[in-house]
Amino acid sequence: MNKERFLSLDVFRGMTICLMIIVNTPGDGLHTFAPFMHASWHGFTPTDLVFPSFLFAVGNSLSFVLPTLEKAGRAKVLYTITKRTLILFTLGFLMYWFPFTGALEDTRIFGVLQRIALAYGCAALIAHFMHERVVKILTAVILLAYWYIAMHYGQPNDPLSLTGNAVLRLDLYLIGPNHLYQGEGIAFDPEGLLSTLPAIVNVLVGFIIGNFVRTSGKTYEGLTHLFMWGAGFVFLAFMWHYQFPINKKLWTSSFVVLTIGIDMIILSTIIYRVDLHRQHQFARFFEIFGKNPLAIYLFSEILLISMNLLKGPGNSGSLFDWVYQAGFTNFNPYWGSLFFSISYMLVCWLLGYILDKFKIYIRI
Repeated sequence: MNKERFLSLDVFRGMTICLMIIVNTPGDGLHTFAPFMHASWHGFTPTDLVFPSFLFAVGNSLSFVLPTLEKAGRAKVLYTITKRTLILFTLGFLMYWFPFTGALEDTRIFGVLQRIALAYGCAALIAHFMHERVVKILTAVILLAYWYIAMHYGQPNDPLSLTGNAVLRLDLYLIGPNHLYQGEGIAFDPEGLLSTLPAIVNVLVGFIIGNFVRTSGKTYEGLTHLFMWGAGFVFLAFMWHYQFPINKKLWTSSFVVLTIGIDMIILSTIIYRVDLHRQHQFARFFEIFGKNPLAIYLFSEILLISMNLLKGPGNSGSLFDWVYQAGFTNFNPYWGSLFFSISYMLVCWLLGYILDKFKIYIRI
């Protein structure tokens, strides 16, 4: 396996982790620049690209790992996929339960790591058992099927509303409101079970593109095709938007097509610069994130939860509030909030740098 090709993948994956930390940790959520916020419902912002891009990168990695894994036999493949899926899902659940003082009956079940686990597990099994031509057809079938389900099993008068969508209806039926995300003003999980179905496509297309990169990723013709396919997907997404709106929280099919199109364009650009033209400026910075994405992401979330739980000096409130007030309130509120999130990201990068320096790479 080509080390430099892994460098491009590490850079791409590292960029997603870097931006994920920045958008998750504003110093002041009320003063955040619009590009660093999710769309309130229908629509799209740069922040909405981060999570699907990581799923796309998971598929890229799978294309390199699966052929080697398959040489060890089907039992090894199934064991590894099952183990990784269960570990990721459990880590996500424990992260939401942390610091383990709340009631289990009120703990959120689905979430970011849980969606990664389920999407990876399903996509890996599909990629293992099916020929790539069948996988391509299946991705279209999944997106069309989700479109049909979303439009026909939500509330008849407004099937894509916050309170009437099919994602919420299924989650309420299966697990109840106490296990759902509460940040939308009502119990609604943007990583719900039904909307994980189209998220599988992000991984599957990442897998397909990973295979393409392995064979044609270092040729100008191959990168041109990848870039043009990406542009075509973006165009298709905006056309589909008129019938099935782009919506990250429902993970609509048009949202999937848009994000994989943009990811193709970004990945082709990174490969063009890093592999073809050997322009490694800033590559090392993002590579640090890309080599230990799970460890750095978990660290960022656990540290954030801990800072909000611990009391700061005096009457400053939480430790998080104290750090923000002590170091970042002298700026314009929007810039201060952004500088805090960038500083927090750099702290997480430092952990990644230390792990990389000692050649510690946490895999599951």
